Amino acid sequence: MSENNSHDKKGFVKYANGPSLDEINGKISVPKNMSFWKTLFAYSGPGALVAVGYMDPGNWATSITGGQNFGYLLMSVILISSLIAMLLQYMAAKLGIVSQMDLAQAIRARTSKTLGIVLWIMTELAIMATDIAEVIGGAIALYLLFNIPLTVAVFLTVFDVLILLLLTKIGFRKIEAIVVCLIIVILLVFVYQVVLSNPDWVGAMKGLLPVPETISTGHEVAGMTPLSGALGIIGATVMPHNLYLHSAISQTRKINRKDEEDVARTIRFTTWDSNIQLTFAFFVNALLLIMGVAVFKSGAVQDTSFFGLFDALNNTKMLSNPILISVAKSGVLSTLFAVALLASGQNSTITGTLTGQVIMEGFINLKVPLWARRLITRLISVIPVLICVLMTSGESTLKQHAAINDLIENSQIFLAFALPFSMLPLLMMTNSKWEMGNRFKNTVWVKICGWVSVLTLTFLNLYNMKDSIAGFYGDNPTAAQESQAGILAWIINILIVLLLIWTLTELHRGNKRFINSRS
Repeated sequence: MSENNSHDKKGFVKYANGPSLDEINGKISVPKNMSFWKTLFAYSGPGALVAVGYMDPGNWATSITGGQNFGYLLMSVILISSLIAMLLQYMAAKLGIVSQMDLAQAIRARTSKTLGIVLWIMTELAIMATDIAEVIGGAIALYLLFNIPLTVAVFLTVFDVLILLLLTKIGFRKIEAIVVCLIIVILLVFVYQVVLSNPDWVGAMKGLLPVPETISTGHEVAGMTPLSGALGIIGATVMPHNLYLHSAISQTRKINRKDEEDVARTIRFTTWDSNIQLTFAFFVNALLLIMGVAVFKSGAVQDTSFFGLFDALNNTKMLSNPILISVAKSGVLSTLFAVALLASGQNSTITGTLTGQVIMEGFINLKVPLWARRLITRLISVIPVLICVLMTSGESTLKQHAAINDLIENSQIFLAFALPFSMLPLLMMTNSKWEMGNRFKNTVWVKICGWVSVLTLTFLNLYNMKDSIAGFYGDNPTAAQESQAGILAWIINILIVLLLIWTLTELHRGNKRFINSRS
């Protein structure tokens, strides 16, 4: 046995069946008997890593484009998405703290090996879809700031693995601090730009109230309907891999498992941390949408890609008021935009890699070095970006930028499809008194809100499947392409429903086995 363990330690791919993120699990001490604010500070950090996923470059594309196309209409979608995110992240953190398993481990313990592999592949694809937005955002930021050719910049994003290697040497608490600082940079950049634009605050506040038009498919602007824009925002905001990540990093603080009050305190302050950081994420996304509406003259920006927005922030003819125009002449607006874009991409690098480790260990009990995992997934994610860049190289600049923007938006919509397969297991397990105990199981209101959220999101995703697939053909698909999209939508919807039934059935059986073993 000792020989096998020694061999595993030296091997590149290792067997993993211990605590989630074993290197940092339960390693951070939290002193007792401190004031509320000092205790909150000691627990703060994991929420920031989770919030990063709610303000990555994918969110920028969907929120700014949604604002350009539909004004303040989709503000309510950002608010509702943020509230759903708070609910789900609370449940994910609670699952990790109480069960001492992350979401991937908990699912794998109740399902067959085959389903575990299927769900692992789906979650890996969701992470890669996120990575596409990070590749594009990081590459464009390098191009805009340093004039590095885009193809070269795409490859340079692969080397962010070196940053990750450096961070793994300095300690998890310092990583949390760096992420918080980058979030503050992003928030301040957009507060500055939006305040200068003097937006219609009354209109923005009214936009927080949902109306039927929010999920309309009849009104189309630049190939986007309000429903497809809403789903893009939901997919970019409520992200499945964040649930896996939070259920793992919520276990980084030391807890006295024999003291139920200590467990309850950890849940309470972890929830405070998460909700505060997600509130920051809500403001960032709201500011992005407001920026799409207010910073530029109505309809002035035809190119809503990152390139187009950067150029528009330099173009005084496109800006909406004299103050913005005077600041834009110095180049400050566009430079700050690119700096925030680069900060957002680097933040997501850290969380995406940690999540990849969580799901690989949890679903298939394998572990590879963080740098290798990051390198492999980033190289795979680079492929569709390079294909997009090369295929549009002969097109006009506007079409090239539109194609890259479409790639980001389509990748974010995919995340919304993957979401139910993490939401459903999370909800079922945190509803269970056998899993969570009578004290920590979900309350009636949390159960109701959870089921309404997952069923609504699942229905909207299935309903909009045809339009989502048609979006891959461009803004003006032909009748034949529309027909193909309809057929593919039916096939994919049936597969999703069957997979959901399979997942629910196995989870139900797994819970029964779990209950019987406890009886």
